Amino acid sequence: MTVRGAVFLGVGAMVGAGIFALLGEAGTVAGSAVWLSFLLAGIVAGLLGYTVVKLGVRYPSSGGIIAYLMEGFGNGRLVGIASWLGYMSAIIIVCSMVAVSFGSYASSLFIGNDAAPVWAHVFTTAVILGALAINVVGSTIVDRAQTLIVLALLAVFAVFIVVTIVDVDWSLLAFSGYPSVSDIVASVALTFFAYLGFSVISFAGGDLADPGRELPRAMYAALGLTAGLYVLISLGVFGTLEVDQVVGYGETAIAEAARPSLGDAGFVMMAVAALLATSSSVNATLYASGGLTRMLAAAGQFPPLFGARSKLGEHSGLIITAVIVGIVANLVDLSAIASVGSAIALVVFLLVALAGYRRRADTGANAAIVLAAIAVTAIVLVFFVVDTLRNDPATFVAIVAIALLAITLDFVWKRARPAADGPQAGPAARADPVG
Repeated sequence: MTVRGAVFLGVGAMVGAGIFALLGEAGTVAGSAVWLSFLLAGIVAGLLGYTVVKLGVRYPSSGGIIAYLMEGFGNGRLVGIASWLGYMSAIIIVCSMVAVSFGSYASSLFIGNDAAPVWAHVFTTAVILGALAINVVGSTIVDRAQTLIVLALLAVFAVFIVVTIVDVDWSLLAFSGYPSVSDIVASVALTFFAYLGFSVISFAGGDLADPGRELPRAMYAALGLTAGLYVLISLGVFGTLEVDQVVGYGETAIAEAARPSLGDAGFVMMAVAALLATSSSVNATLYASGGLTRMLAAAGQFPPLFGARSKLGEHSGLIITAVIVGIVANLVDLSAIASVGSAIALVVFLLVALAGYRRRADTGANAAIVLAAIAVTAIVLVFFVVDTLRNDPATFVAIVAIALLAITLDFVWKRARPAADGPQAGPAARADPVG
């Protein structure tokens, strides 16, 4: 995979999960300060991205962040639980949410606003199957597909930003209308969901010709480009529509924000962009799932059914993931699950940052930067937990339930696993065992 392909892989994963699937929900927490929440979340992602890059250069692997956890903590129960958590949050929840967004946009664009609900399910399933087919072909076609999709997407966003920023009503973005600082900080845990795709770049480490030089370039370019897009687009949307309108429009808020300047053509243009963004994100997330599940099966953390020697073939983990995503996307109400996935992902990335600190001597990472990543991630988590307990206890219960599910899955598999299927020796086994 080329650097350009890795950059577009990350941008495609982040943009699809962030802007179209999240903007309305972020508005309910941060109000018109969503742009600031996106900026702060970008800083958090940048600090964590630095740690991920240092680990990725030292330990290049298609297993991505879970491989780095093994290097930091050993191949024990802690990594097993984190693996299930990461798989459920960064792969299953993200991919399902974005696939549902694709289905909603495709249904309204191709069938009409009065389309029967079944059409959304048809298009949701279609994008999952299409992305599966592309990934089965291999990383080269993923590189090319992501490049074409993201180039088209960036062109559309450039037009949107230009026409909306010119006509922004700055009174709608006045600081006097912002919520409290604690609410904005708490909302960062939600908008961080929009950056989860940056971890996908780490899974490309094993496919890059020169990870030491190319992985940092890909990571920083993808994060910088995405953060800039998020800030400018959110300024354009919340400077065009009132907060209540953005929340009401939900997933179609960006398309509606294009109407005042471009009319119905603007709505169609952004709807097409939504299809490109969400399909790109599904494609990139499924790509990451292949390397992740294959590595976890080889390490003994996931059942062999997910591995390269499964009866389902070398793409077994990818196929199983696509099936699970299809079931969740079509049968589970995902309207409020973004905050759940984001909070769980932050916990996993906090562990990655701690692993980076433990391995800083091997990776050459700057201790101050890694400690800053740990500190800001922990602060955002604390604010989010306090805010969630106070305002949305059901979401807190859902987070605890998923954490207990991960612990249960790890416990059941470790008890059922034959001794012969235990963790294989490898680079991660050299790490100090934890759990």
